[in-house]
Amino acid sequence: MSQPRLSNLALYLQRLGFDEAPPPTLETLRRLQWRHTGAFAFENLTTLSGDPVLIDLASIEQKVLHHRRGGYCYELNHLFLALLQELGFDAQGISGRVVMGQPEGAWTARTHRLSLVTLHGVRYITDVGFGGMVPTGPLLLDTSAEQSTPHEPYRIEQHVDGYTLRAKVENEWRPMYIFDLQRQEDIDYKVGNWYVSTHPDSPFALRLMVARTGDGWRRTLNNGSFAIHRVGHESVRREVADVEELIALLQSEFDIQAPDSERLKQTLGRLIAPA
Repeated sequence: MSQPRLSNLALYLQRLGFDEAPPPTLETLRRLQWRHTGAFAFENLTTLSGDPVLIDLASIEQKVLHHRRGGYCYELNHLFLALLQELGFDAQGISGRVVMGQPEGAWTARTHRLSLVTLHGVRYITDVGFGGMVPTGPLLLDTSAEQSTPHEPYRIEQHVDGYTLRAKVENEWRPMYIFDLQRQEDIDYKVGNWYVSTHPDSPFALRLMVARTGDGWRRTLNNGSFAIHRVGHESVRREVADVEELIALLQSEFDIQAPDSERLKQTLGRLIAPA
């Protein structure tokens, strides 16, 4: 069965700053990943609206490219994989287990989607949907060396169960997620997406999470806590306690057109209310 294809490649590339389709090279992959994390924010507003998160390619295209929205890994990395394949990259979807913020050695559910890209026999992982710590450049898979990106350094550790991605934050190598190269089918992603978007214990159902990158900075929004993190500088933070101000912030700082939903506004109001 043939895979669904992008319906508007030209618009997608235009949003990423390309006038025409670039060649499938490592430099292209680097530019695409860096620009993608800046152009399309990570966000979970659909889940907080109480609506189903649709992860078929047509629905993701409509949401992200036409409705000025972002998404999370099952949306953004699906869309990005389709783009890579359309451009001629040898790329496939894989999955992982998020352990960021968990005790060392934790083993969580398989709820993260990313991609494996092979260029001239060399393997890389690429990820545009990992929130506030998304890698902003592709990472060599088969090395344990420190790897630079436009933002933090990362490294990949291989172990008996696969690989662990770590980021260097405040001079500490913190685990981000565990992953392997097991073949994934649409049903695998549907199950993971169903869990993260509907399970009452899922963090995506419990708090607002938004992130976007730029030249030397990351912006994050966790409930009402807005922060700008600049490489080599102290983070600047402020609290947002008004729903209309929060919606305006989504537009001005993250380029997100929030859905006009009373349920969403009520949920956001509850999440940002002072404790």
